Amino acid sequence: MSVRTLIAAAFAIGLAANAGATTIVPGTSDPWLAGMPNGSTASFLDSAPGQSPVQVLLAFLPGDLLTFSATGLTDHCDGGGCGLAGPDGDLLEPPTGHSTGAENGIANVIAPIDSLIGVFLGPAQPDSNPAPGALDFSTPALRDFASLSPLLQQPFFIGDGLRNDFTTPQFFVVPVGATRLFLGTMDGFGWLNNIGELSVDVSATNVPEPATIVLVGAGLVGAVRRRFRR
Repeated sequence: MSVRTLIAAAFAIGLAANAGATTIVPGTSDPWLAGMPNGSTASFLDSAPGQSPVQVLLAFLPGDLLTFSATGLTDHCDGGGCGLAGPDGDLLEPPTGHSTGAENGIANVIAPIDSLIGVFLGPAQPDSNPAPGALDFSTPALRDFASLSPLLQQPFFIGDGLRNDFTTPQFFVVPVGATRLFLGTMDGFGWLNNIGELSVDVSATNVPEPATIVLVGAGLVGAVRRRFRR
């Protein structure tokens, strides 16, 4: 093995990519029903499982970095009467919050209507724990983050998964205790009459524990030193 290869491995050991998952998210997916059993209600008019959000079938660990790529069109009005919008939401309408605020243990959020929204949960039913504070994605600047670290039960804006330059991916840090990720769309109330769907690709990048990186890095450095001695 060359010295160059050893050095490259020392840097690469910190990040190891996982396989991704593709998820179809109907416009009727209400994030405030995430993790709730059948018969549960939310947002005045919605109930599980009819308006339940979609769980992403992807293995991840706390601290992993997720990236998203989303396409498709949805609308929060019957028959597309308010205008179909992509995963960044309908930017011709003002951003909205959840009309009933925090519900079923899931926090409120302010984001463009029709935008792609995610929420991390642990293994427990979310209404068994209090909801955290609300995140605000009401302006382009607030949506132009390089990375985001949402809490459990704290809905967050995903959009198309890119920064405002439409090319740079955004990174989402999996919170401590997270075992599940649900995807839905943003609305104020009554997802049951929404139309359309989004196709969402999600991938996870494992971030090893610092001690593991240090040990492996030290081994590689030792190999480099031995190489130079020879």
